[in-house]
Amino acid sequence: MDIWQTLYEKAAALYHPEDVSPFVSAYHVVCALEAENGEIYTGFCVESCSGVMNLCAERVAALNMLVNSGQTVVRRLIAFRDTAPDGGESGMPCGACREFFLQLSDKNRDMEIMTDFAARETVRLGELIPLWWGEQRYRSKP
Repeated sequence: MDIWQTLYEKAAALYHPEDVSPFVSAYHVVCALEAENGEIYTGFCVESCSGVMNLCAERVAALNMLVNSGQTVVRRLIAFRDTAPDGGESGMPCGACREFFLQLSDKNRDMEIMTDFAARETVRLGELIPLWWGEQRYRSKP
């Protein structure tokens, strides 16, 4: 089994859309990521009536990684709703998630994001945000 199949299966196990309360829904977008050391972390989306409290599956997975291991670098990521990414924009992290990963570590520009599971096509985060505003701050750190 390749790493993408493993990531897919870990994420798919979380998929079961439900209303947590009359105000909060969850589990309708899922994510699995492979950290720099090879460990796998998962997450699911949580959405509420107040948009500022929403959490994307990708950021939840990244926060699980950070909280549980202190790691900040992601090698690979897959995210989806009911089926694996199938090309184009399918499975793409939103702008807030892209930004969060770049702010978490400058190495995350090399992270692979699954775009077509069947074809095993990916894109690197740095390709999605080629002229990121924070590069200079990373270059100037001691």
